[in-house]
This record gives sequence, structure tokens and C-alpha cells, in this order.
Amino acid sequence: MSEAARRPLRVAMVGYAFMGRAHSQGWRVAPRFFDLPREPVMQVLVGRSPERSAEAARTLGWAEVETDWRRVVERDDVDLVDICTPGDTHAEIATAALAAGKHVLVEKPMANTLAEAEQMASAAADAAARGVLSMVGFTYRRVPALTLARQLVAEGRVGEVRQVRCQYLQDWLADESTPLSWRTDKAKAGSGALGDIGAHIVDLTHFITGQRVAGVSGRLDTLVRERPVAESFAGLSGRGGAGRGPVTVDDVAMFTGELAGGAPAVFEATRFAWGRKNALRIEVNGSAGSLAFDFEDMNVLHYYDAREPARTAGFRRIVVTEPDHPYTGSWWPPGHGLGYEHGFVHQAVDLVRAIDAGEQPTPSFDDGLAVQRVLDAVERSAGRRSEYTEIPEHRRAAEAAAPAAADHDVPAPAGQSRGE
Repeated sequence: MSEAARRPLRVAMVGYAFMGRAHSQGWRVAPRFFDLPREPVMQVLVGRSPERSAEAARTLGWAEVETDWRRVVERDDVDLVDICTPGDTHAEIATAALAAGKHVLVEKPMANTLAEAEQMASAAADAAARGVLSMVGFTYRRVPALTLARQLVAEGRVGEVRQVRCQYLQDWLADESTPLSWRTDKAKAGSGALGDIGAHIVDLTHFITGQRVAGVSGRLDTLVRERPVAESFAGLSGRGGAGRGPVTVDDVAMFTGELAGGAPAVFEATRFAWGRKNALRIEVNGSAGSLAFDFEDMNVLHYYDAREPARTAGFRRIVVTEPDHPYTGSWWPPGHGLGYEHGFVHQAVDLVRAIDAGEQPTPSFDDGLAVQRVLDAVERSAGRRSEYTEIPEHRRAAEAAAPAAADHDVPAPAGQSRGE
């Protein structure tokens, strides 16, 4: 489609740090590699500091700057609000934007509390009835190897899901001299490793298996209880001065769970695993095979077919870069791998296409709420010393959907039709 024929989709982004930079990359690159029905326009960047926001806008490619998100959501020249702020502001910004008729993309985890997530999901449902759509930024869904994993599970290539194990291992807080930030402040972040990275592996379990976690038994630990107070954080937190301050979130989250279909699952999220930079790992074991993935080798999916004779059986290493793999046909020749930033491009592509078609993008706010229920259940279980905590909403939904379980639908990824 020619650029002249495309209607613009004018985007305002709130926040411009790590996630803001990644989202900016997605908006900037998506229309240059994918044929989109609407042209993303990077209309306005919102930040507290006029000077720093202006510099970020110049660097990242935004047309103008605003310091008050409330003014932005009322503007007629904004169609979508992209929220890349700490979790304590997600609910307020998202509900106001939806009420003002703006589509919304919000970073994960969707909210800091279950009550906020429920409020946001309700607002999204009301907005959807008016044609206003919303999505949560669980971008690992858009890693081609993980989208392929979902497709293989849905096609029955591993049979019945019998067991899942997930880890998300990082080491950026393992050094005790690393200073406090908003991610170590419960008032800003809601939780620590649990919400920051544990949310990803919960969502990927839901996404790949097509089943939600129906109950958990969890443990949360804060391994370093005080850290240096950086000058920048002292000003933001109101703590003033230097010295040391308390860490008010978890450093490590570990929990066992049960999927709605009955399969056991094991989860671990830590920011204290020296040597592990971004080791997001998931393995699905089924009655007919297994799938395994590690983001530190993100272009590869390992598949074991248990129906092969033992003489030749073994994990197959699939390099997910072929033209008919999810998303990859719009990029490089086979074997020329993708990187972390490409998930944000695919996210922008899928969202633009869904908005143009008037279809609910995924993951929806209901999907984000499902993850928040699991995080909340882990926190409640950990507070009762790992007592098993049921999530009745997921159990009831699974029982109601049981007759249709075999008809698990897999949406076609960007750049690939259902018939391909």
C-alpha cells in the first residue's frame, strides 16, 4: 500500500526511558519493513522534564514534546496512547485515555495491584464497545521462536501438555552496591522480580499452552534489604540526601503452579543470578514431545518428537529464520537472526493491523488481568508461607471452555496469513 493511501495512526508515548526507547524503535521501524494499513506517526512524547524530554524526542524521532499526559489524552491529533511509565501510573493514564476515545498500549505488568488491573480491564471492555481498543506489551509473545512454539502446541505436536517449567534469570541487581531505583520501590513498581520479569513467564505459559495458571504456591525473598541512594532517585522518591535506603520489593520469586488443565508448572524469577543476563527459559513437556527455549539463544527453538524411534530420537534445533516462520519473512535471508528490538516492531505491526481491522489485539487487558491474578495469588501465598492459593476465575473459565479445548485458535502473526 502506498504511503499516500494510508491513514495516519498518531501516537503519543508517555515515558522515554528503557521501554520508551524500545517502543520508539518499534514505531519507527514497523512501517519500513511491513506493509501496514495505517501509517504510525510519532506525534508527541510526554515526560516530566521539558529539557530531557526534548532531547529524547530528538534522539528517538518524536515530533513534539508535552509535560502533562492529561492534556495529551484530550488532543484531537492523538489516536493512540503508548504508556511506558512505572506501574503506579498505568491505571490512571490508561483509563483516562480510553475514556477520551484513545486506543491504548500499556507496558507490562498491566498494573501494580489486582484492583487496578480489574479497573483497567473494565474500562477496556467499555471502550471496546465504542470501538476503542487496548493491548498489554508482553512483547516476548512476538519473538518468532515463541510464536512458533505456540503454533506447535496448538497443532498437537507435543500432544497433551503434561508439565511446564519456566525461569527468568538476570543478574543486574546481584551486586549489592547497585543503587536504588524505581524498580526497587514497591510504591512505584508494585513488586520486584515477580512483576518485573515473573510476569513475562506467566504470560508466556498462558500464551504457549493456551491454558491459564489456576493455582499457585509461592515464596518471595528480598536478599539485599538496603542499597545506596543515587542522587537522581533521592529526588524522585522524596528521600533526599545520599546514604542508603530500604529495598521494598522482592529480589527472588519462586512458585509452583497448576494449569487449568491440571498440568503442574514451576516458575522462578530472579535478578540475582550472576552470569545470566536475560535468560528467559521455558520448557513444555507433553505426551508426544517437548519444546524448549532460552532467550539468550533467541533465534532457536528446540523440539523433541517422542514418536520418533529411539535409535534416532533427540532434540531438534530449529533455527527460526525461514520465510514461513512467524514474522521473519519481512526481515533478512534465512540464518540472519533477529534481536531483542524486533519484538517491539512486531508488536507495533500487530497493533496497527488490529486497530485498522477493528479487532481486539492480543494480549488484551483481560490477558493482562489474568497475569495480574497470578501475581496477586503468588504474593498472597508467600504471605502465608507458600500456602496453595486457588485462582477460581481461571478454574471456572477452563471448566466452561472444556468442550472447545481442542479447537484452540492460533492467530496468524504479522507478515503471514492463516493460509500460508
